[in-house]
Amino acid sequence: MTANIFDFAGKRVHFIGIGGSSMSGLAGMLQDMGYRVTGSDNTKSHKTEHLEERGIPVHIGHEAENVRDADIIVYSAAIAPDNAERAEAARLGIPQIERCDLIGQLMDNYPFAVGVSGTHGKTTTTSMLAQAFMQAGADPTIHIGGELDFIGGSTRVGGRHDFICEACEFNGSFLHFKPNIAIILNIDEDHLDYYKDLNDIEAAFAKFAALVPPDGWCIAWGDDPRARRVCRNAACHSMTYGIGEDNDLRPADLTYDAHGCAAFTAAMNGAPIGSFRLNVPSEANMLDALAVICAAHIRGLDMAKVAEALTGFVGAHRRFELTSVTDGVKCYTDYGHNPAEIRNALKIAALQPHGTLWSVWQPHTYSRTKTLFSQFVETFDVADRLLITDIMGAREVDPGDIKSEMLIGPIRARGVDAVLTPTFDDAEAYLRAHWQPGDLMISHGCGNIDLLNEQIALHGDTVR
Repeated sequence: MTANIFDFAGKRVHFIGIGGSSMSGLAGMLQDMGYRVTGSDNTKSHKTEHLEERGIPVHIGHEAENVRDADIIVYSAAIAPDNAERAEAARLGIPQIERCDLIGQLMDNYPFAVGVSGTHGKTTTTSMLAQAFMQAGADPTIHIGGELDFIGGSTRVGGRHDFICEACEFNGSFLHFKPNIAIILNIDEDHLDYYKDLNDIEAAFAKFAALVPPDGWCIAWGDDPRARRVCRNAACHSMTYGIGEDNDLRPADLTYDAHGCAAFTAAMNGAPIGSFRLNVPSEANMLDALAVICAAHIRGLDMAKVAEALTGFVGAHRRFELTSVTDGVKCYTDYGHNPAEIRNALKIAALQPHGTLWSVWQPHTYSRTKTLFSQFVETFDVADRLLITDIMGAREVDPGDIKSEMLIGPIRARGVDAVLTPTFDDAEAYLRAHWQPGDLMISHGCGNIDLLNEQIALHGDTVR
């Protein structure tokens, strides 16, 4: 039987893999709730440093002694049972709880618990939702997979009514959550090391929607046939949004400015409920805003205040984030790591004034690079120049049958000037030798590719 975190109020909670984006946020959240938090991780990072600044001890390296005297262990799906700390906790009889079970237990205590799911767009939508709820007078508890300046990080402990969090489908983790509002942004191919195929992925989203009680709501992008089908088949209230005429919420009088930012009137079943203008570009961000408006409408929030919040939303960190202007080149980084996300980021980049559009991609995991190989080959057509680094294996061991250089030839055959730059130093040296003032560079990936932007900014002449 899974331990319950609320049985350990005020006691020591030890996080194994505390530097992860979700784990670090949960650690800070539990500290704010009065728990004594410690943690360990294989590598030092900005997140571990930030946790230590908050007074949370973090040990670099996983060692058995780290868990001794802990009252309960929290671990992520990436931490195997034979991990030294998990094994020692098992030997000592210390209760253990997986990250997604912890989130589910936290959600279960809130009347309006929103889980934002989808193959892409979760962090942006969750961030928009958090800012909209707060500016409209709600007091939500928040857990975001990225960082949002508006809340000063990735988590916030608020009142006892609203809980807003990302619900990731990796490893089926969102099936442990307790939402009464389920948002499904899209259903696309990813995590094919866990799922058999796209039908299997859709079946998982259907199980997620089935977690919502009959008096709850499933909200989905109605122009995505799979998301729409899951939503309409859920045994709860349903609401769809999108461009198509058969959606419940649609953007009337939709226009885009020169930078690709949308303005529209939100119409619910044909009736206007508010006017909105965004300051983040692309159709994808407009659709994410529609999902937010749906949830805010169900919650009964003041739409004028929601509109003000969405106008003021400037994005979460690592979501088309400007990191520096170096050598006269605007340098951005984006967390997108599957084909749809990268294409969207490149579309946004192409809307900005630029000379040569440089794309730097760090493929993430061998399995994703292999299973989506043909899609990745077709992803970078918008870019003028593409640099590809070595694959970041993350939780995976190199199988030896997939390497970054295998992508170069097929991508070049599509007319994109692709070059292999194995390390960040290689990529920076190539960029500096070839880019010109007025160019635009964007790096892609959910690994540590943002460190390339950091070293470019550190060595640059003008930093924003």
